[in-house]
Amino acid sequence: MQVLEIKELITHYSTTEGTVRAVDDVSFDVGDGEIVGLAGESGCGKTTVALSIMRLLPQGGRIIKGKVLLEGEDLTSKTDSEMNRIRWKKISIVFQGAMNALNPVLRVGDQISEAIVEKEMTSKAEALKRVNELFELVGLDTSRIKDYPHEFSGGMRQRVMIAMALACNPRIVILDEPVTALDVIVQGKILDLVKDLQKKLNLAVILITHDLSVIAEICDKAAIMYAGKIVEYGQILDIYKNPKHPYTEGLISAFPSITGEKKHFVSIPGEPPNLINPPSGCRFHPRCSYAMDICHKKEPPSVDVGEGHISACYLAEAGFKSSR
Repeated sequence: MQVLEIKELITHYSTTEGTVRAVDDVSFDVGDGEIVGLAGESGCGKTTVALSIMRLLPQGGRIIKGKVLLEGEDLTSKTDSEMNRIRWKKISIVFQGAMNALNPVLRVGDQISEAIVEKEMTSKAEALKRVNELFELVGLDTSRIKDYPHEFSGGMRQRVMIAMALACNPRIVILDEPVTALDVIVQGKILDLVKDLQKKLNLAVILITHDLSVIAEICDKAAIMYAGKIVEYGQILDIYKNPKHPYTEGLISAFPSITGEKKHFVSIPGEPPNLINPPSGCRFHPRCSYAMDICHKKEPPSVDVGEGHISACYLAEAGFKSSR
């Protein structure tokens, strides 16, 4: 069963320099109890996808086209008041850098209980009881509920933010770069927590990151974004073992492996395009060592190369072979 379906989503930002085509015809699904990784370089549109889903786009941003179906309901057609009732209760988000967004002068437990009181229309006592349950769920000592944010480490604050996102039992949670500012050991513990919560609560998760090693650790599927588009989508093992897009190949080659023979890192030349005036044809062609004449002229279609593994590359159907 699909909890969330993104269909042909297009989101633009109006700026003084022109229209930024931040998300351009993006489609993917998130199944019940499934973790889908959304990966790509900074500026590729990952966070804009999340903000579009949540209907929290900043000033100048607007959804031009597409549908966001949450359990069959199209969120793009909801009013602001309707979305306020849906957020937290059905879908929630932990923003990038959110662990630094806690109010420094309010106790952590009070900050979580305030959200529960507002969304669930319950008493403060009932809300605090729920906070105790949430602390236990995310592996925090319940004796710390009355502490202030500065008394928590970075990893503990991230657990608090995850607890807050789970406060009203949503079906799906979006985690935007949840481990970026944490050291490697703490990153592993947070990822283990996410995987554990997914299993315990049958929770659907969208995990946004630029780090493919994070995707490989806990995700069931991966959607690889480049310049506002999804260029490859499929089961995580298929993506890693048999990438069908040169950009995916480049991302994987740029990360070290602790197993197998030693190899030189291979960086992707150039930089992502300006989305006010993106290149014609395939947006990756200026940086692609496999680019053909048609790649410069015509945008490649997304093709299924087997078992739901989708690639937007002219070489995909011909059997793109990674040179890794």
